[in-house]
Amino acid sequence: MGLIAYAVPAAAFIGVMLFFMGLSGFFAPNASSVEERMRAYAGAQDAPKKKEKKKKSQRRELDPFATLSSDVEDKRFEARVQRSLARADLKLRVSEYYYIRIGLAFGLFVVVGLFRGFLPMGLVAGLIGYFLPRLWVGRRTGARLSAFNKQLPDTISLLSNSLRAGSSFLQSGELVSRESQPPISIEFGRVVREVNLGLGMEEALANMVRRIRSDDLDLMVTAINIQQQVGGNLAEILDTIAFTIRERVKIKGDINTLTAQGRYSGYLVAFLPVAIMLALQMINPDFMSPLFNETIGRILLGVGGVMMAIGFFMIRKITDIEV
Repeated sequence: MGLIAYAVPAAAFIGVMLFFMGLSGFFAPNASSVEERMRAYAGAQDAPKKKEKKKKSQRRELDPFATLSSDVEDKRFEARVQRSLARADLKLRVSEYYYIRIGLAFGLFVVVGLFRGFLPMGLVAGLIGYFLPRLWVGRRTGARLSAFNKQLPDTISLLSNSLRAGSSFLQSGELVSRESQPPISIEFGRVVREVNLGLGMEEALANMVRRIRSDDLDLMVTAINIQQQVGGNLAEILDTIAFTIRERVKIKGDINTLTAQGRYSGYLVAFLPVAIMLALQMINPDFMSPLFNETIGRILLGVGGVMMAIGFFMIRKITDIEV
């Protein structure tokens, strides 16, 4: 008992400390990390990059597995996490993000498991606390992508009108960054800053596509890159793309309206039994105790949970129609 009296406050302190260290950015970027961030924009790195590309091409000719290894190198764990944070527009380093996750897991484990004296529930709460920031980042990324796609047709029209008025594409992008609303103003502002720091327009637009995983944006950037190579009237091309995107958004809205009943049926299938179980547990715990304390009850809980999950994902698959 004496050990628990010391362990509980210590674990709670560690969890809270890690959580707030991550939120406050306690580990500020040092000079080396700033240099690493600036390498992507520095013009002085062009020559070494060209030499490196030549070496890579020579290695690919000699080694048939060089392409595969280079693709694997580009998908490192830290880079993937940093990309997901950038897509959610979170100005956090990977270490700070994981301090938040570990701190939240520690805190929930202590509160639910040790204070209540029920260790299995504490472990479950700790796992929920560890994955909760990841779910939040995913929802934030999805909401940001949805807002970006809604703003994109009007933004393309603004770019087209600016080009017709005689502005360059970079000046048109700067106009979008000033006149539009976030998140699209933030992304075009980044493109303008990257070009001013020495990146080519094609590379800056490719970086924006990596941050915003939007098929509509990819279509627009591909059309701009092709126009820069072969020529043509970019304003007319952008008008055509804006019309196509507007029609796609309209069709998506119609599909969401027609499939709303099916989607909510999936939520009902998944969460109504859980709500009924919790209500019965609160009203009459003795009636529900065999379900948790006896072997046959636990088997039924597992089978029921698997069947509800299968039904939920099957309904989601049916109602998820790509346009």
